[in-house]
Order: sequence, then C-alpha cells, then structure tokens
Amino acid sequence: MKMSNSEYLAYLKRKDPKSPIVKDTVLAFVVGGAICLVGQVLVGLFRNADLSDDHAKMAVSMVLVLASAVLTALGWYDRLAKHAGAGTLVPITGFANAVVAPAMEFKSEGLVLGMSARLFIVAGPVIVYGVSASVLYGVALLLFA
Repeated sequence: MKMSNSEYLAYLKRKDPKSPIVKDTVLAFVVGGAICLVGQVLVGLFRNADLSDDHAKMAVSMVLVLASAVLTALGWYDRLAKHAGAGTLVPITGFANAVVAPAMEFKSEGLVLGMSARLFIVAGPVIVYGVSASVLYGVALLLFA
C-alpha cells in the first residue's frame, strides 16, 4: 500500500492516542515536588541532629538514593514512575533508579555477570565523565589560578 507523506501523517494522527499533557504535567510537578519536600524535611531533621549544613545535605542525598534503590528493587518505584513520569526522573532518585533497574532486570543471570555487571551500564559513563571532568578542572585550576 503506497501512501504519500501527508496521508501517512493523517493515518498516524488517527491512530495515535491523545496524551493527557495537563494531567501528566501536574502529576510530574506534584511527585517531583513531593520528593524534594521530603529532602527538605530530611535536611531539617539532620540539622536538628547537630549535623553541619554540608553534612546534612550529604546525608539527605544518601538517604534519597538508598530509598530509591530499595523502592526500585521492590518494584514500587517503577509503578510510581508509570503515573508520575518525569517527576520521578528529575530528582536524584531518578539516577538511583536508572542504576538499579538494569541490575534487577538481569538478576537471574547471577550476582557477578547479572546484577553487578549491569549496575555500571548507566553508572559507568557517569563515573568516567565525573572523574575525567574533575581531573580537567583540577588541572585548569592549577594552571590558571
């Protein structure tokens, strides 16, 4: 069956389901904001526990990453992300989910060749780029400061 470009675009428009953009945007905003609100509450709790500002923020990052990894391992994070969309992907929890999800998918292949190897599918390039960038910035700072 031959179709022109305009006929094909019209066909796609008829078959493509309408996306509830407003609903998706509101859900992403609410869920992303809720994650950030939890982070702010945790910062306050850690500050009240006599941690310095920097240490409180580091502790919050660790708690959010750990919580996201555990929720991903239990399969709950993906269910939340199905409804909340980008609201779960933008905060730091999205990175933890992106690292843990491939590992959980391949856990049947074993601890070393399955889960452990798959952890670095996403984290590997981020770690390499982060280390490389920090070395370059350090050299630039040493030369030009």
